[in-house]
Amino acid sequence: MAIEEASYVVTMKENKFELREYAPHVVATTLVEGNMEQVSNKAFMKLFRYISGSNVSRRKVAMTAPVSQQPIGEKIQMTAPVEQQRAENKWIISFMMPKAYTLDMLPQPEDASITLRQFPAQRMAVVRYSGTWSEKNYLSHELKLIAWMHTKGLTPIGNAIWARYNPPFTPWFLRRNEIMIPIN
Repeated sequence: MAIEEASYVVTMKENKFELREYAPHVVATTLVEGNMEQVSNKAFMKLFRYISGSNVSRRKVAMTAPVSQQPIGEKIQMTAPVEQQRAENKWIISFMMPKAYTLDMLPQPEDASITLRQFPAQRMAVVRYSGTWSEKNYLSHELKLIAWMHTKGLTPIGNAIWARYNPPFTPWFLRRNEIMIPIN
């Protein structure tokens, strides 16, 4: 069963790294506090209830991919160009909404901690990898992406986003994971 994914065009590809142009899209987001590996479970069920009909209209919204996770904007660069450290354990978890919906067409969440947001078209540097959903795996690939961006003269304009495309029961070696960093 195919799940709708975010629309993008690859403008450059080099091994596991890509530059992508993403189309405008709408997301449902929630803010969660905790460690990187545990917050997605807290947020996932909240967002899943929203798309399953726990909203003002009682309408269901189709599941899409990826589910994304990113820290709130408190990243502090420690040593140039690649080491970074989070200042807080607050995360934004997002479900992309199907392309057929505009912000005005989506049912309003009953849960006040869920926000609907419109994102404009954006350019992203991306690394794709398989494996476990661990902080160690994430950080390793984030550093590789930042190093690659440095060699290409690409400047980040936002925090890294951790995108996961598979349900938790997918074997770790078959999982599609990505780290995306917005660039100008």
